[in-house]
Amino acid sequence: MRWKLWSHWDGVKGREGRSMAECSPAGYAVLGLIARHGPMTPYELKARIQDDIEPFWPIPHAQLYRIPPGLAQAGLLREEAETTGRRRRIFHLTDNGRAALERWIAEPDTGEPETRDPAQVKLFFADLGAPADIVALATRQAAQHRKWLSHYESLRAELEPSKDSRQSARARLLRLGVLHEQAHVDFWESLAADPGRLDD
Repeated sequence: MRWKLWSHWDGVKGREGRSMAECSPAGYAVLGLIARHGPMTPYELKARIQDDIEPFWPIPHAQLYRIPPGLAQAGLLREEAETTGRRRRIFHLTDNGRAALERWIAEPDTGEPETRDPAQVKLFFADLGAPADIVALATRQAAQHRKWLSHYESLRAELEPSKDSRQSARARLLRLGVLHEQAHVDFWESLAADPGRLDD
């Protein structure tokens, strides 16, 4: 579940000519976390994203701090500034923000996923190197994916999906991660055993 997806957001005009926000998945992730956990500061959002989102979709920290103010400017969040103490900026979900989040969840089209795997680039050009290089690459990749497979299986065993919606969400993604890593393990192990194999 370490595949990379894009993470930016920009604005477009709403159907009625008003300025609305067309969020990227990163923006919707912020809306979703605030909808699930309640109002948060950017620091609290960063901690939630590190725990819940980053394992399968990293968002640069500098970018993360820019997203909530942009969503507030678009009317999807409401910013509250503390006047005393640490003077934190706290972001609340607005009715427009909740409606935008619900529309996004209900829309089945997500666009094309973006996957970047340096090992696959190497494999594409492997014929330009020595035959032993393919075996070495495959052996190394199989070991790395076995490590991640074991990690996801351990996390999955600790979950109690019936406990709350967050646990259920993590369970679904961990199941996907386990299947993803198992497929990679199977492929790289078979390639290491027989580099000339081209079929199933």
